[in-house]
Amino acid sequence: MTYPAPPPANEPSDPWGHPGFAPLPPVSGAPPTMPLPAAEPPPPADPGAVIVQIGELGVTSTVVRTPAGDIPLKGSTWHVTDYWHNEQKIPTWAIVCAVAGFCVLTVFSLLFLLVKETIYRGTVQVTVTNGTRQYVARIPVTAQEQVAHVHQQVNYVRSLAAI
Repeated sequence: MTYPAPPPANEPSDPWGHPGFAPLPPVSGAPPTMPLPAAEPPPPADPGAVIVQIGELGVTSTVVRTPAGDIPLKGSTWHVTDYWHNEQKIPTWAIVCAVAGFCVLTVFSLLFLLVKETIYRGTVQVTVTNGTRQYVARIPVTAQEQVAHVHQQVNYVRSLAAI
């Protein structure tokens, strides 16, 4: 296998194979000055601390902070929709008691399998709209109390938006 010959000593070497590559001259003296970028508008003032947190929505005194950006609070409209359901299942402790009791009281231990517990699952969808801006938050719930809590929070934020 043959290797290419190294470049002559008077030509700069290009490790990446780009034509016209030349090493930079050594730096001496003051660093070069860079032109200043065009003046940018100052960032908006901090709207304050979060008053209410509804899922990923953070509500301050002036804006609603969402992952997609801020929405003004004043004049915003709020909608809540429940998408949750309940399921009934046999709890684990009842299955264990039925299996363990089967050895002692065969027929009566099967009565443990009649025990049911209710499990709540689903989401509550909260929609905030202001002008052309809209954001939908889906909050997972596992109890009726959580659904009521989200409704209470949204009603409080509605009162803040009306001020």
